[in-house]
Amino acid sequence: MLNKMLGLKEKPERDAQPSILRQESTGLGMLPQALFLKLLCLERKRTERSGRRFVLMLLDSGNLMKTAKAPVMANLLSAITKSTRDTDLKGWYKEGSVIGVIFTEIGGSEDKSIVRELSTKLTDSLYAALRIQEINEIRLSFHIFPEDWDDEGPGGPVTSTLQMELAREINRKKVSLSAKRLMDIAGSIAGLLLCLPVFVIIALAIKLTSRGPVLFRQVRLGQYGKRFTFLKFRSMYVNNDHRIHEEYVTRFIVGASGTEQTAGNQKVYKLTADPRITPIGRFLRNTSLDELPQFLNVLWGDMSLVGPRPPVIYEFARYDLWHKQRLLAVRPGITGLWQVDGRSRVKFDEMVRLDIRYARSWSLWLDIKILLQTPRAVISGAGAC
Repeated sequence: MLNKMLGLKEKPERDAQPSILRQESTGLGMLPQALFLKLLCLERKRTERSGRRFVLMLLDSGNLMKTAKAPVMANLLSAITKSTRDTDLKGWYKEGSVIGVIFTEIGGSEDKSIVRELSTKLTDSLYAALRIQEINEIRLSFHIFPEDWDDEGPGGPVTSTLQMELAREINRKKVSLSAKRLMDIAGSIAGLLLCLPVFVIIALAIKLTSRGPVLFRQVRLGQYGKRFTFLKFRSMYVNNDHRIHEEYVTRFIVGASGTEQTAGNQKVYKLTADPRITPIGRFLRNTSLDELPQFLNVLWGDMSLVGPRPPVIYEFARYDLWHKQRLLAVRPGITGLWQVDGRSRVKFDEMVRLDIRYARSWSLWLDIKILLQTPRAVISGAGAC
């Protein structure tokens, strides 16, 4: 009576539907959203190591689950269960509206035939359990992992449902990410203003010692594989052969012997006798002064002050699946955990592990600590040759 007087009659009805969904889905082995997404991330990590693909199916019910009665919900969930294996993972991709199924160990068939087979099996099961008007409310989509990051075409970011979902944990830190972006803007502006006299001196030194532009521009890959124009002070002669670096990077990534170079009394994983580098360019590289124009990349939002280094396209083409994690969670940066802890003194796999460790433990305080340690790493020049 009191609810009617206060106009609260609808509240019990709104509460009843999620309760019905929870009861029905739990009884049919449906996982809650948080657990399903966690298992999705674990399955992705397993696939990156094994190379065996899996399919993520998403069933968007539209308004069906909001308006349908309990028997319809039971029939829908039962149809999904009957058309999947016991080993497939079923749960809420979005609680109460989108159901997800992870089809594991899908074998070596062609992608299109896999999707066609799974779609046909589920569609037949839905037609046997639901009416036509109910089926018309449903939308199905399939996402195969690992995915080709080049599917979006030149210059396009990777924004597939699966890849974006895998970065959701970082995106939940919206307040911290906003603070990180503000720190990037303030830091890049301060860096550009303070280094303006240095910019002029370096520009004159480059122009007076070799032919060509002051700035070196190169297409690199940022977060989610988005392409952008990367800036550095030119440290090489123009019209040089980039195959020297490409061949070395290929051998470095696969851990081939002979990639260690000697610089002083230490071993480094970097070309130390590169004939393409000018005399002033060698000084700029040893002191990391060639990186200063990247303050512009930070100001434009392509990079951050702290993050993994952005790879060139031919480097990325040789990545293993798990290497690509370093481009998912955070923007690439001018400095990072690799620069202050390892730099060119560590092998490629260890560099990637440092980048992934940074992404997983990222915080504003960690960024500040790395920024404070960067001047010491630059002055020491360890691994910068």
